[in-house]
Amino acid sequence: MSKQKNAVTVPELAARKGTTPIVCLTAYTTPMARIMDPHVDILLVGDSLGMVLYGMDTTLGVTIDMMANHGAAVVRGAEHACVIVDLPFGSYQESPEAAYRTASHLLRETGCDAIKLEGGMEMAETIRFLVDRGVPVMGHIGLKPQSVRTMGGFAIQGKDEEAARRLMDDARAVADAGAFSMVVEGTVEKVARAITKTVKIPTIGIGASVACDGQILVSDDMLGLFGEFTPKFVKRYADLTSDIEAAVRAYADDVRARNFPSDEHCFGAKRGPKLISG
Repeated sequence: MSKQKNAVTVPELAARKGTTPIVCLTAYTTPMARIMDPHVDILLVGDSLGMVLYGMDTTLGVTIDMMANHGAAVVRGAEHACVIVDLPFGSYQESPEAAYRTASHLLRETGCDAIKLEGGMEMAETIRFLVDRGVPVMGHIGLKPQSVRTMGGFAIQGKDEEAARRLMDDARAVADAGAFSMVVEGTVEKVARAITKTVKIPTIGIGASVACDGQILVSDDMLGLFGEFTPKFVKRYADLTSDIEAAVRAYADDVRARNFPSDEHCFGAKRGPKLISG
């Protein structure tokens, strides 16, 4: 699907600092991308797909091929939104060169607009290396799901003064390295607010602060499709799990009662006597 003339671009997003909040949701498939595309600025193909679609406990098992396949699917469904694809764990941390190989592969294979990677000061050199070579980068600081093992779980970040100072240093490093925006995840509100006020690029909050320059949620969470747990920062705008269960139950009842398919769903059918099983 080709982009519209008014499609959201990376430079436009970078220029949105302090203006109209940026609307972001995750997307993993073409049909969902088509539904969400007219209403959002960014469709993020997050490595959260490992947990949401594949039932993994963490995002660590997500592969480059998985990101490429789902990234391409979302791009096919997007006409308006800027599509950003996550670099999966282990595909970029080794060196800037490794990151470039992964990022260029995903840009080429998916047709996405930018990539996202996790990390603060330790990834500044890599971000600069990518940006200098034509790869638009969205950063990601605060709670970093790919670091769940070293963080000891999905813990809120910035709780004490030292932790808050480290987060601020991370934010400055990511911005100074040339990222066009950054996700701030799972961070104490006042720290996320201070980061947003300090850095010159847009911040996209998730479990952070309303003061951020935009917000993102996992689409399955906000639609009520992923019921394993509900993080504190998620607002559910629908309960599609209940709707799907009701629809499947109604279908099953119709099949067992031989009410489906009816004549209107068959070709050249004439209603005959109802079959009696047994």
